[in-house]
Amino acid sequence: MEHTYLAQLGPMLVLTISIVGSAIGSCIAGAACHAAMTKTEEGHGKLIGMSSAPASQCIYGFILMILLNDSIQSGKITEIAGIYIGILAGIGFFISSYLQSKIILTGIQATVTRPALFGKCFAAVGILESFALFVFVFTLLII
Repeated sequence: MEHTYLAQLGPMLVLTISIVGSAIGSCIAGAACHAAMTKTEEGHGKLIGMSSAPASQCIYGFILMILLNDSIQSGKITEIAGIYIGILAGIGFFISSYLQSKIILTGIQATVTRPALFGKCFAAVGILESFALFVFVFTLLII
């Protein structure tokens, strides 16, 4: 079976859309972290750790890019199906990253005001991360 450039579109879309989402999410969360660092003298490490969470979605996108490409090349799915899967999974990662950054922003603000809230705030970050994991696992089941 001859593969065209169209076969690469789905894998590239899932990677590109997830990277854009991670970049936007990391920017929002990083800016919140920087603002918080000007208001407190300690605990910066945990704020930086929290602000890095949206970057994980690009890792999921990278892994799916490889697996989606393999599925297309082996003929398990068609090129068009790969494009749809790439777009939809990428959008799932994008939205998860973006919304996770909003939760991080408020979590960082809450942590600066009341440091004891850090763990509880990080739990909400984990909940948003689980949606990216759902996209990842469900896409694996499809491909």
